[in-house]
Amino acid sequence: MTACAIEATEAGDADVSAPRATCVLTVSGSYAARLARRGDSWFPERWTLDGPEPYAVPLPGNQPEEPGTEVQPMGDGRVLVRRFADGRNHFSLLYPTGPGTGELPLGAVECPDDPGTRLRLLPPAPGGDRAYALQTGPRSSTVWLVAGGAFGPEHLAEVPGRCSGGVWLDRPGRMLALDREVDGRTKTVVVDLERGGEVSPLLQIAEDSDDRLLLADADSGLLIVHSDAPSPGHARLGWGVLGSALPVRFPQCLWLPDRAVTPFAIQPGQVLTPEGCAVALRVDGAGGSWVAVWRPADRRVRHLGAPDGWLAGAGLWTADGVLRLPYSTAQVPCGVATAVPLPTAPSGASAATGTDVPPSSGTDAPVPLEPDPPHPLTPRPIPLQQAPLARL
Repeated sequence: MTACAIEATEAGDADVSAPRATCVLTVSGSYAARLARRGDSWFPERWTLDGPEPYAVPLPGNQPEEPGTEVQPMGDGRVLVRRFADGRNHFSLLYPTGPGTGELPLGAVECPDDPGTRLRLLPPAPGGDRAYALQTGPRSSTVWLVAGGAFGPEHLAEVPGRCSGGVWLDRPGRMLALDREVDGRTKTVVVDLERGGEVSPLLQIAEDSDDRLLLADADSGLLIVHSDAPSPGHARLGWGVLGSALPVRFPQCLWLPDRAVTPFAIQPGQVLTPEGCAVALRVDGAGGSWVAVWRPADRRVRHLGAPDGWLAGAGLWTADGVLRLPYSTAQVPCGVATAVPLPTAPSGASAATGTDVPPSSGTDAPVPLEPDPPHPLTPRPIPLQQAPLARL
């Protein structure tokens, strides 16, 4: 199973910083964690999702948590917490000990006295035995290993520029994609954590566009991107395939005026068939938040609604296409709703034209964007195959 709970960006004219999901799931989908509230007090809570029925275990500490405390489940059932105090980011692992909560301090990372510097946890890494954080400063960003190392927080990589986002591209958890801002433009780069933080470009759709990577699936290579290349000044959702000769495409059906659309999970296990992968979308509109599903092979978005108490932005797919959505209500404090969307269109069909799309004739010539919307578009993207990760 694959699950994502990321600081994703929104489609449309809205600000690109969407709120985080209220619940974070491991990549395997076995555990989840959230910051729960009882009265005026906040405390970490772990959910177990791989048993016959989901159940929650509260993990309160000696004192209530601050609302800004970050939590993340680990693959062994412990919960990582990041607390800020005395100018430092403190990391600990929490675990149940009978009626109480055990805590294993992991160390701290200092936060420079600069209002432009911030640190946050990166999305859960594959495997579940390590956790990472991204510290963003005015001129550079740092990737830290904050859980799973031998000697507390470890400095892994220094990346020039202000970085945001964070998407894992492979199963071993070696390749980390970050959205890097340099000279007023944002492009996605890849940081190789096993080669001293070596940085290489990944997503550069047009020279003057802002391009961000929101989600990636390691099985199929499907990438979900956010870019203003097709309509300067108006960012849209698009999709591409890692290692493909085809350009990034921006389907018209993903453009929902007056609504913010945030992808949060991709169906795993669809090896060699990225067009058939189901993508779960969080849709925020005047009537609240709900769930929608889209596939690259489809020409429309299917709106599913959402269960009462849905922990908005959280969910996971099974390989056979079942969407699982965690929710919490007064009657059901820990629940998981399931949905099975309709089958996809036949494989090999273009999302825009319904016909096969021929591959690019070469890697040197730029390939035009998919003709959607119908007006001629001036930006010319660089095919994803030109990225150095084409053979992942």
